[in-house]
Amino acid sequence: MTAGSWTWDPSLYSGSAAYYARGRAAYPDALAEAFTTELGLDGSGRLLDVGCGPGSLTLLLTGRFEESVGLDADPDMLAEAARLAADAGIGNCRWLHRRAEELPAGLGEFRLVTFAQSFHWLDRPKVAAAVRGMLAAGGACAHVHAATHQGVDPGDLAPPHDAIADLVRRYLGPVRRAGQGVLPDGTASGETEIYRAAGFRGPRRFEVPGRVVTRTADDVVAAVFSLSSSAPHLFGDRRDAFEAELRELLREASPDGTFSERLQEIAVDLWRP
Repeated sequence: MTAGSWTWDPSLYSGSAAYYARGRAAYPDALAEAFTTELGLDGSGRLLDVGCGPGSLTLLLTGRFEESVGLDADPDMLAEAARLAADAGIGNCRWLHRRAEELPAGLGEFRLVTFAQSFHWLDRPKVAAAVRGMLAAGGACAHVHAATHQGVDPGDLAPPHDAIADLVRRYLGPVRRAGQGVLPDGTASGETEIYRAAGFRGPRRFEVPGRVVTRTADDVVAAVFSLSSSAPHLFGDRRDAFEAELRELLREASPDGTFSERLQEIAVDLWRP
């Protein structure tokens, strides 16, 4: 993906893998149930999760398939995914270190291909066209709209997200950072046109309601470092100083280190060839 002057590079999430699974709220079981209902999942077929990170969605859905493949360009994310799979005793996943732009990569056909908080980082027309050709008969591509790093209800117990954003800007500057470049206009949008141009029809949308999550200060710190815009490597030798200020900000907001907030609903767009 290229947006303005920004081009993807391998440092996009450098240092974030260790924080991602803890800092991002887990996808709920209700999401797996909704996928099962919508697609009639029965343990057959294969899943491809593109831009899988530490397997957040892959591991949730893998029990609904014969085999799951998680693909990501960050080897540390894949190592974390493999660790989490082993800890959970999940053996029908494999993890592939590859950019999405290399698809189809001889991977064969899939009943479901998912993009969960990842499509905007890719060469979207190229990847969408490749994925369309990888779907088995009756298969679908799912675009998952979610925000798992913070909630939408600015209640009294929510983390001080505005103050955290101000602190990040004080250290990293006013323009959003991303890898070795910047994203002054944010990430790309307009995915509907991309999918349709690639030959998909739809979408059919289903939603899973938002829910309230409780987080510790450690969870919130992990959430900040899980973001491409505040990945650990961006702070250089000021990383420890930033974390110290962040933790002090959280102590002031909640002396007992406990936060609670409501996450937005998860919307899934199902696209079919």
